Amino acid sequence: MATAGKQSGNDLALDITARRKRIAEMVSDEQFASIQELAKLFGVSNVTIRNDIDALSRERHGLLRVRGGVLSRQMPYGETPYERRSREHVEDKQAIGRAAAAMIRSNDTAILDVGTTTMAIAEALVQRTDLDHTVIFTNGLNIALALEPAFPRITTVVTGGSLRPSDHSLVEPMSTLILERIRAGIAFIGCNGVDPEFGVSTTTLPEAAIKQAIMRSALRVIVVADGSKFGRNTLARVCGVAEIDTYLSAGYIEPSCARQMSELGVRIENVRPSTTPSEE
Repeated sequence: MATAGKQSGNDLALDITARRKRIAEMVSDEQFASIQELAKLFGVSNVTIRNDIDALSRERHGLLRVRGGVLSRQMPYGETPYERRSREHVEDKQAIGRAAAAMIRSNDTAILDVGTTTMAIAEALVQRTDLDHTVIFTNGLNIALALEPAFPRITTVVTGGSLRPSDHSLVEPMSTLILERIRAGIAFIGCNGVDPEFGVSTTTLPEAAIKQAIMRSALRVIVVADGSKFGRNTLARVCGVAEIDTYLSAGYIEPSCARQMSELGVRIENVRPSTTPSEE
């Protein structure tokens, strides 16, 4: 019998089993789970999570350990519905939104990419009653609607194209005609992954193509991504990490990822103090 206040070996094994079962369920639901997010969720170290992932990948043929986390072999990492993503990391996204909106001045022209973080920028811009004669281009229908209350202080231009309902976005064909004719001062790009080696990535090829067009249309490009996106790579590469002027983030970024990016000369501006996962 275990002494009071201590776990028996069976209790500890049960805890490990339950945790690994939950990790497997999360990967099945999300198609990908990152080491840093799992460590934070379960209150254990990154090393412990890596051991869990190694064990799961040996036991379950449907799971594959990849850089930064674990992937479902059943299908490539794909899209999480917009409405679901909008409920994740809300405070971090709002912090990024306020910081990004503060970069805009009256008479500026900017581009807002689609995404839940760029939506936070749009909502923050609406609160900027000091702005005047500001023009925002966007390929997000929901972002255009969010900016509507700011008219006429902010003029919103929708880029056009074909609708992708899952992200409320406009993509090819016909999505780059306006972008090819403008040169905005600044563009805010959303993404699904930022990996020092693979680069900035998203989940679909059409979205990657429109992000690349947005980059070509701006003098300055800022990727907006909460800390969970760092160390992750997804299906479609947008660009190398060094091709971006600034990464505007909030929340915890795995130190090894931040260090690699710093060594590449990449600037990360974290607008919220990070916290590290607790050790087991």
